[in-house]
Amino acid sequence: MASGRTLVTGGHVISMDPAIGDLPTGDVLISDGEIVAVAPVVEADGVDVIDATGHIVLPGLIDTHRHTWQSLVRGICADWPLGDYYFGIRLGISPAMTPDDVRLGQLVGAADALSAGVTTLLDFSHTNNTPDHSDAAVQGLRDAHIRAAHCHGFFESSPGGSRFGTHADRLRDFRRLADTWFRDGDGLLSLGVSLNEVFGVPWQATLDEFAVAREYGALLVNHTGCVWGSSITGGVLELDAAGVLGPDIVHVHCNALTGEEWAALVRSGGKVSISVETELNMGMGRPVFEACRRHGLAPTLSADVTSLNSGDLWHQMRFGLGFDRWDATHALNLSGRMPDVVTTPASDALRWTTVNAAEALGLGDRIGSLTPGKRADLVLVGGDALEQHPRTDPYGSLVFQTTVADVRTVLVDGRVVKRDGVLVDLDAVDLGRRADAAVDALLGRIADGGGTLPGTPPGAWDALEPVFAEHRRAVGR
Repeated sequence: MASGRTLVTGGHVISMDPAIGDLPTGDVLISDGEIVAVAPVVEADGVDVIDATGHIVLPGLIDTHRHTWQSLVRGICADWPLGDYYFGIRLGISPAMTPDDVRLGQLVGAADALSAGVTTLLDFSHTNNTPDHSDAAVQGLRDAHIRAAHCHGFFESSPGGSRFGTHADRLRDFRRLADTWFRDGDGLLSLGVSLNEVFGVPWQATLDEFAVAREYGALLVNHTGCVWGSSITGGVLELDAAGVLGPDIVHVHCNALTGEEWAALVRSGGKVSISVETELNMGMGRPVFEACRRHGLAPTLSADVTSLNSGDLWHQMRFGLGFDRWDATHALNLSGRMPDVVTTPASDALRWTTVNAAEALGLGDRIGSLTPGKRADLVLVGGDALEQHPRTDPYGSLVFQTTVADVRTVLVDGRVVKRDGVLVDLDAVDLGRRADAAVDALLGRIADGGGTLPGTPPGAWDALEPVFAEHRRAVGR
């Protein structure tokens, strides 16, 4: 902004701050990327003005688990269950990715998120085939000017011929990555670790990943309890016994957890990310809204894999709220009765993607609500589209009616990244063309090498289970 001060004026402000509440007509004053005032009227001279008349102004949305790099293969696993995803994406497509592919995938995915009003991502980055891939993953996010917890993963996509070396080599390179890109703090990017699935690697490797993450004060994220009938993604009780669970971990999915495992998560202060669209489509089981409610945990939402589903959180809110309401009334319906009230209001879906999500990422003091002193991540939703008119309930309009096209203006840290429906510094048309060319080349390399997708061997889970089970037995519990 030319003056360093911006006034967003005349919109319906949904602050997500209980002390401020909702303002049917309100102003938000920003100075040097910080929110300094939110009120019905803010008087300010020498400011750049954004006219929000006819729009809803709300905090930027926050995605607590996204494999951003997979934006380069959008929709490829639309008909794949989780096993096909594992073999097709993680063991088929990932090893064929070049560093340039990773950087472009990160940039395309971040641009897709920003256009939809998602201003912050937990980037679950696990296509780090070489150190150059790792650097490219960070650079792609920096190029996009998105806020992100970049969670570096140690997953080996080429177990028969690693280009990285041993697990110890990966840990050493994580330290290099942290010291190179995150030593002084970027302001927008923060450091995280994406754990290998527990029991997918030897137990000591898991403990080493925890140790290096905490050495650097990094956020942790884990695929937890999402593969039924298998040891992999288990280990909650073992991690609890080892004393490594904590409030700095985002546990993703959690569909298959037992009551004892939920209790361990609660004791540890762990956070939960629900990828409702992925879970329902890939056979992962019942999304855990009710379990979170029962155990007093604050749910958050994630788009997870755009290799399957959409990259906007409007879809996730809609799917999540619809499933949660169905789940709450299903037994009642089977008894021949109808509910008298809606169990979960639309406003809760916004909490899942704002204040809850900010707390899960350890950023509750910086983002998640329009509160003076927090960073200015804002979204303006409105415009002339019919789905935005009339607006009888702003929460209903946001959760049930809004599309990406209705996200008119987006600010990250006070900087406009989308204005009047168009990305400011990123050419969406050019990015699309580059992505088309890159994925054609990527799939061509796989085919030329004799690969097929998804390439899942017959009886794959049964064949892998002895390895997972052996890793579990080695823990000695």
